[in-house]
This record gives sequence, structure tokens and C-alpha cells, in this order.
Amino acid sequence: MIDPRVVRGNVLSHHPPQSTEPSIPEVKRQRRTQKARRLKQEQIPTGTPEPVEGREHVYVQTELYLEEISDRVIEVDGECQTDEFLDRPPTPLFIPAKTGKDVATQIEEGELFDFDIEVKPILEVLVGKTVEQALLEVMEEEELVQLWSHQRAFAELRNAEFAELQRLEEQDRRIREEKERRRLEHLEKLRKQKETAEKIAARAFAQRYLADLIPSVFNNLHESGFFYDPVERDIETEFLPWLMSEVEETLQKKVLGRMMLDSLIRMVVENRLDEFSHPPPPPPDQTEAPAEEPRATDAAPQVSAEADADDQPVEGEEETDQPVAEE
Repeated sequence: MIDPRVVRGNVLSHHPPQSTEPSIPEVKRQRRTQKARRLKQEQIPTGTPEPVEGREHVYVQTELYLEEISDRVIEVDGECQTDEFLDRPPTPLFIPAKTGKDVATQIEEGELFDFDIEVKPILEVLVGKTVEQALLEVMEEEELVQLWSHQRAFAELRNAEFAELQRLEEQDRRIREEKERRRLEHLEKLRKQKETAEKIAARAFAQRYLADLIPSVFNNLHESGFFYDPVERDIETEFLPWLMSEVEETLQKKVLGRMMLDSLIRMVVENRLDEFSHPPPPPPDQTEAPAEEPRATDAAPQVSAEADADDQPVEGEEETDQPVAEE
């Protein structure tokens, strides 16, 4: 009556699926199998260890007698005749050894109980228990049906709430993304406005700064001599040096002439000073005068020298006047 594998009640109604979980002995057996497999895997492998990197094992015969190694295994047919075995006799029935003493009691019909009378309460109990169990099973089935209906309603409500939650999360995500996008757009707009204002201020500052910079630069360049008149520059670099050199050369020539004239005048003055510093000779006698008259050739140099001396100062004065006029 309590075996869960026996189907009770209406067989046409829907029954919950039987549990597919393995029983406890099956679970224990699976655990023992897994443990044995794991111990077998963890067992230390026998044989030669693996070769180190860069080397490999080579099969070498170490027996006393070498044998030929070939790809094909040598096969040999063999036969063996065994004796015929007799059939095993059946195992005899196990009969335990008898203990104690056999006692028997003779009971006549009707001595212990009356079946018709004694069976009535037993049948009542059996029928009552059967009906009670049937009612309990029917009530259990009804309760299960109600539980399944509540479970389906709860699942539908949960799915609806989950869908609504997903919709609200998606809406929240879209609102969050839109808010972040609007914030980034606003920051980008503020950055562009700030950059534009900085550009305008820089342009105005540059214009204000360059308004006085260009004339000052040109003035400095003009004062430094980068802008000049080619005719004036040619006169200053070519004509004026040549003119100064010519004037200097002319002045040097005039100074040299003056120095020569001064030296000549000094010589003439010194000679005359020497002549005038000596006393004149005594006058000769009248008788000797005609004989000692100076010759014309002797007096001529003196007269010419005096004439030259008289003429030279005049020329010096003319030469001295000429540079003054030129200057």
C-alpha cells in the first residue's frame, strides 16, 4: 500500500514524472567505481621513464641470443584435446539441522474461532483502511493538482515579472546611456565654446599685439640699415671713400710742397743770415779797383740767387693761398 512504484487512483489523470535520481546503493557503487578509476590513473606507471628533451628511446636487444625482429608477428597453430566433463549434479537443498523438540496440539474445528464471526472485524478494518487510503490518495491527487496549478500560475507570474524586470532594466539602461550621451554632448559643447572663446581672444590679442609690432619692426629694421636708398648707399660705399682718398692724397701732396718750400725758405734765410753776420771786406784802392773788378760771370750767380730768393716767397704765398681757396 505504500510502495511508490504502484500507480493508484485514476490512471487517466496526469501523474508527475517519477524521479530519475539514482538510489543510494547505485550512488555508492558509482562512487566506488570512480574512486577505483582515479586510483588507477594516479598509480605510478611502470616501465622506462620518459626521455629527456632532445633524446629518444631506442629498442636494443640485451638477450644472449638475438632474434629477428619483423613487422609481421609469427603465428603458429596449436591444438589441445581435453577430456569430456560430466554434468555437475544439482546442488542439494539446504536443510538446517533440527533443534529442540517437536510438539503438536490437536485442535478441532470450531474450537479456536468462528470464521464468519471473526472475519467480519478484519474485513471491516481492511475495507476501512482501503477506503481511507483511497480517499487520502484522491485528496493527495487533488492537492497535487492544485499545487501544480498554483505552481503554473506562480511560474507565469514569475515569468511576467522577469519580463517586466528585463524591460525596466533595458529602459533604465537606455535612460542611463541617453543621460551619459547627453552629458558627453554637453561637455563637448562646453569644450568647443571654450576653445572658440580662447581662439577669439587669442586672435584679438594677436591683432592688438601685431598692430604695433609691424611698424616697430619696420622702424627697427630701417634704423638698423636693412632698408636703404641704393643711390645713397652707392655714394656712401663707393664715391665717398674714393673722394676722401683723393682729397687725402691731394692734401698730402700740398703738405709735402709746403714742407719743401719751408725748407728752401729756411735755407735761404740761414744763408743770408750767415752773409749778413760776417763784416764786409775793406774797400779796395782806386788803383787796384779796375784790376780787381768782379767778373760778370761771378756776379751773375748772386743776382740770380737773389732773384730766386725774392721770387720764391711770392710763389710760396701763392701756393699757400691756393689750398685755402680750394678749401
